[in-house]
Amino acid sequence: MSDTGLRVGAAASPEAPAEAPRRSRLPWWTSAAVVAGVLLVLAIVRVVTGVGEVSSSGTLGAALAWAMPIALAGLGGLWSERAGIVNIGLEGMMILGTWGAAFGAIHGGPWMGLVGAILGGVVGGIIHAIATVTFGVDHIVSGVALNIIALGAAAFLATRFFSELEGGGSTQSPPLPGLWRVPDNPVAGAFESVEQSDIFFVSEVGALLRALTVGVSILTIVGIGLFVASYWILWRTPFGLRLRSCGESPAAAESLGVNVYLYKFIAVIISGGLAGLGGGFLAMVASNHFREGQTGGRGYIGLAAMIFGNWRPGGLLAGSGLFGFMDALQLRGGGTALHALLLAIAILLLAFGLWQVLRSKRTVAGSITIGIAVVVFLGWVLFDTIPDDFTKFAPHLTTLLVLAFASQRLRMPAADGKVYRKGEGH
Repeated sequence: MSDTGLRVGAAASPEAPAEAPRRSRLPWWTSAAVVAGVLLVLAIVRVVTGVGEVSSSGTLGAALAWAMPIALAGLGGLWSERAGIVNIGLEGMMILGTWGAAFGAIHGGPWMGLVGAILGGVVGGIIHAIATVTFGVDHIVSGVALNIIALGAAAFLATRFFSELEGGGSTQSPPLPGLWRVPDNPVAGAFESVEQSDIFFVSEVGALLRALTVGVSILTIVGIGLFVASYWILWRTPFGLRLRSCGESPAAAESLGVNVYLYKFIAVIISGGLAGLGGGFLAMVASNHFREGQTGGRGYIGLAAMIFGNWRPGGLLAGSGLFGFMDALQLRGGGTALHALLLAIAILLLAFGLWQVLRSKRTVAGSITIGIAVVVFLGWVLFDTIPDDFTKFAPHLTTLLVLAFASQRLRMPAADGKVYRKGEGH
C-alpha cells in the first residue's frame, strides 16, 4: 500500500474526519527567537529584582535535568495518543521504570539500569495495550488502574528485592551507580566567565551555554536524540504515517490494509518504554536511589506538557522545559526566586495579551490575559516573598495555568480515546 493511497483513501472514506486547515509552518529561526526572548525577560528580572538565581547556570542546568523525565514521559504519551490510545497510565509506567532501573543497575551496572527502566515501562505498556486495544476497556479506567497497580507492585518488589541489601529497605534501594556526565572543560570555563561578567543579557546567554556544556548527563543527550528520532519517524516515514492514521481515522486506515491493532500495540509499548526511561532518569540521574513516591506526579505533568505542545515534539519539549524550570527554581531559590519570577510572568502575559489583541484580533481573550498580567504584577509589588507551602505547589499550579491558556489552540488526534473494534472499516 502506498502512502499516497493512504492519504487519498483516508480523505475519501466517509468515516474520515475533515482535515483541519493547515497552519503556515513557522520559520526555522522561531525557536531561537523564543529562547532569546525568554533570556531577555530573565535578564530584566535579574536587574530589577537583584535575584541572580532566576537566570544562573545552576538553575538552568537543574531545569534541564528536571525537565528530561517530564519530557520522556510526555514523549511516551505522544506516541500512544498519536495512535489513538489515551495514556493516563504514564505515571504508573514511570513508577515501574524507577524500580526496573534500580534492579538492573544493582545487578548489571548503569547501562543495565537503563535497560531495566525501559523494560519496566514496557510491562506497563503491554498491560495498557491489552486492556484498551484487545479488550476495549475505557482508556481512562485502564490508565488509572495501571497507576494504582504499579504503585503497589513497586512497593512489593522493593520489599522483596531491596530489604536485605545493605543501604536498601522496603521503600528505597541501595545507592545506584551513576551515569556519565559531561565533565568540567575549558569551553564551560569560558562561558562561566561570560556569565560572571554581569553584562545585561550577555550574562544570561553565558549561563545558558554553560548549563549546556558541563554536568549534562548522557541520558539527557540520549533523550534529546529520542525527540529528534520520534519526529523523523512519526512525520517523515511511511510507518509514522500509518501509525498517525490509526489515531485520526482507524476505520479508514484499516480499509486500506493497515493493521490497526498492531500499530496501536507498537505505539503503546513504545510509550511505556519511554515513560519507563523517564522513571530511570529520576532513579539514576536526578537521584542515585529508587525511592517510594519518587515520580511525584511527573507522569501527569508529562501528559500536561504533551497537551500544551499540541501533540507535537517541539511544543512538548518547550512545555517540559517550563515545568522543569519551575521545579528547579523552587528547589534552588525558594520563595524569593519564585517571587521574582512573578515579574517575568507578568511581562510574558502582557506581551501575549497584546499579541492576541493586535495580531490575532482576539480582543476579549487578549483583554483577559492583560488583566491577569496586571494582577500578577500587583502581586509582585505588594508581597516580598512567596510562602514556602505555596512554593511546593508552584509546578502543579503552573501545569493548570499553562493548560488553561493552551486550551484555546489545541487539536487532539480525531480518534484519540475512542474504542476501536476490528472490522469497522468494512
